[in-house]
Amino acid sequence: MKVAIEPAARLGQVSEYYFSRKLKEIARRNAEGENIISLAIGSPDMPPSPQTIQTLCQEAQKENAHGYQPTVGIPQLREAMAGWYKRWFNVELDPKTEIQPLIGSKEGILHVTLAFCNPGDKVLVPDPGYPTYTSLNKILGQEVVYYNLKAENHWQPNFEELEAMDLSQVKIMWTNYPNMPTGAPARRETLEKIIDLAKRHNFLVVNDNPYSFILNENHLSILQIPDAKDCCIEFNSMSKSHNMPGWRMGMMAGNKNFMSWVLKVKSNIDNGMFRPMQLAAAEAYRNDEAWHREANIHVYRKRRDIAEKIMEELGCSFDPEQVGMFLWGRIPDTVAHVEDLTEKVLNEAHVFITPGFIFGKNGERYIRISLCAKEDSMTEALERIKNIRQR
Repeated sequence: MKVAIEPAARLGQVSEYYFSRKLKEIARRNAEGENIISLAIGSPDMPPSPQTIQTLCQEAQKENAHGYQPTVGIPQLREAMAGWYKRWFNVELDPKTEIQPLIGSKEGILHVTLAFCNPGDKVLVPDPGYPTYTSLNKILGQEVVYYNLKAENHWQPNFEELEAMDLSQVKIMWTNYPNMPTGAPARRETLEKIIDLAKRHNFLVVNDNPYSFILNENHLSILQIPDAKDCCIEFNSMSKSHNMPGWRMGMMAGNKNFMSWVLKVKSNIDNGMFRPMQLAAAEAYRNDEAWHREANIHVYRKRRDIAEKIMEELGCSFDPEQVGMFLWGRIPDTVAHVEDLTEKVLNEAHVFITPGFIFGKNGERYIRISLCAKEDSMTEALERIKNIRQR
């Protein structure tokens, strides 16, 4: 007898993540000898600080280091996270009650949604924005309501449009500054207006803040705004700022009630990360200003200069005031569809860049170039693109 097992209906709400699908294609083509240079995904290619790696190696040698760890994280990590927020953002956090370590921000999106939203609740998602805000909320049964970010408003929310919406059933507003994919810097005025909106309409703001150190010296946190903890949670990830994407180390911060609600969810799903990794992460949070300046400013500045030349070669326009580890550019009016450009670059120059439509409707006329490639690879990509443009 044939067994007819069907997937859950929620899978009809989403498709495989764009980069998951596309990177399989790139891997196949590279295996066939194409030598494609990827300027697409934001995966830092540099190592963490030497003391971070040294701590991991030393701690992993200990016989008692390999057991289950508490979901709340070890005290040393929570204290290091609180110290980092105080040092760089001048934000006071109680390490015992106002911090929750995460296995990356993607996990945080899942757990916060489960802790705060019922099926059918509305969530505000930026367009353009990180695709996971949309996909996870769809999987979990929320109604996704997009709010516009546009170039003419410097990729800040249009608060007149937001005020005109029915916000009565909104439970969460997802924000991300410095912004990905647009590179718009964080603005205190914007964060103040977001908090005011949330308080008047009684919803939670979750600010995703992994890019505040990349080509950016204005380290702004939404938790700096007075009384932000009443209605805000902030994510911060070590993936970008500390060159630790594969470690899956991140955090959320907010008031003790919010953290306890998330812990109810998280403690039923997973345990704490490997203890030596937590101790190494605590050491990474103590990286000095010189390390951050070299890793997060100097290296990316050189790569950004090359990315700007690639944009110019493709006839794209961009805002030079962008921050973060990507460069966001508008495609020429002569190009009918963004994939006409990105697929041409992929198939003829063997360079993979990201089409902006994956971030939302407002990204349909844009491309995004990642700075997570060595200078020689980026220079080679530039030369390849020059060659196809000259044909």
